Amino acid sequence: MADNDYDPAGSTQMFRAFVDETPAPQAPGSVNTYGAGGGRTGKIAAIAVAALVVLGAVIWLAVK
Repeated sequence: MADNDYDPAGSTQMFRAFVDETPAPQAPGSVNTYGAGGGRTGKIAAIAVAALVVLGAVIWLAVK
């Protein structure tokens, strides 16, 4: 096979192996951050609530 030839089947097989890869088991008592929490979602929700409170205050002051 020449260096200029591209094998799409080879890269597809490597991609499938990467996608099908399962996370390694962890020792008991260790911290697992894979799919845990909701830290980013919680921050976004808190920012949205704060923005609504500020918007509500501005509207209340404008109507008053």
